[in-house]
Amino acid sequence: MASQKTAGDVKDLSLAQDGVNRIEWAGREMPVLKLIQDRFQKDKPLAGVRMAACLHVTSETANLAIALKEGGADLVVCASNPLSTQDEVAAALVQEYGIPTYSIKGENDETYYKHLSWALDHKPEITLDDGADLVTMVHTKRPELLPNMIGGTEETTTGVIRLTAMAADNKLLYPVIAVNEAETKHFFDNRYGTGQSTLDGITRATNILWAGRRVVICGYGWCGRGVASRAKGMGAHAIVTEINAVRALEAVMDGFTVMTGMEAAKVGEVFITVTGGLHTISKEQMELMPNGAILANSGHFNVEIDIPSLQEMAVSHREIRPFVEEYVMANGKKLYLLGEGRLINLTAAEGHPSAVMDMSFANQALGVEYILDNKGKLSPQVYGVPQETDQEVGRLKLQSMGIQIDTLTAAQQKYSESWEEGT
Repeated sequence: MASQKTAGDVKDLSLAQDGVNRIEWAGREMPVLKLIQDRFQKDKPLAGVRMAACLHVTSETANLAIALKEGGADLVVCASNPLSTQDEVAAALVQEYGIPTYSIKGENDETYYKHLSWALDHKPEITLDDGADLVTMVHTKRPELLPNMIGGTEETTTGVIRLTAMAADNKLLYPVIAVNEAETKHFFDNRYGTGQSTLDGITRATNILWAGRRVVICGYGWCGRGVASRAKGMGAHAIVTEINAVRALEAVMDGFTVMTGMEAAKVGEVFITVTGGLHTISKEQMELMPNGAILANSGHFNVEIDIPSLQEMAVSHREIRPFVEEYVMANGKKLYLLGEGRLINLTAAEGHPSAVMDMSFANQALGVEYILDNKGKLSPQVYGVPQETDQEVGRLKLQSMGIQIDTLTAAQQKYSESWEEGT
């Protein structure tokens, strides 16, 4: 175990043992990552490579960090969101696992970006991101690090959007693996993980009854699909808003009511944003909302709800219970903002279940290995997770569940690859 002299900035090192317990509990549900960790420990494929990981500092992330260290990585960790840190986990990473960690739950913006900068003082050759803040800082404020940069990985939808825009503008200067685009990530993490953890966060913050409640889900991507499905499963009347015609059509055929944001604002009781876009819930919509409406965001950044307009509209404001802010309008109407408009599943709860993060972080670990194996061969752009990696993660997950599937015979394989045979 590490001494207290390990670098880092965490809330309280005395929380470390609680953090170890949480990390070990999460590890029970992460068998795929453990298999990768065991191989990494034996083969040391990451030996001596400096890495900086800007991720949600949770018990699941800690298991990824430990796996990377076991593979030989020289790793530092910082938070990718000011409110998502589990302080006991951050303390354990520093105190017990010897991984420098810069992360405090509730840190202000100044401290948040200072922590990113300190992580970059490590002079990483590989970055791991969740939201692309670290890679953006490298390009805008720490360009001296670029010559030694091998590549990076990106965990979430919002980050992939940012990186894709950078690449389109020819501003992205090193290759990044879009872990979010792996089927074993967005099919499961985004859908089942976000679906369950979002409702968990809102429930913990408010203790509302979901059955019979009108819930508006803004966005029907993989995260929106999951939230809508889970809300429906809890007995809520789920309403979907979308800007994409095909996704809106899918929502209709999945049995959900689809309407515009302005129409939904008039009838909704709980509003959940999962778009990754700016001001998905606008001032005009908030003006139409009924008294007592609850606003929550499960997208990466706190921009999906127009919080500045909400603050301007209100004549008074108070925190009525942890992670619940009450805004009172001039006409007496009250709106409730959860978790400062940040990721409600990590702000008020524990984030995704470990079982789905197992696949996401397996992709992260293998993505890092892929970058190193292809050092100097990848141009500066956004890459998907290699299909063979995606399939291997799925195979290992099934294996850990005791489930076997069929494989093609030689004749079937030949048929699937041929074009001569027809009717």
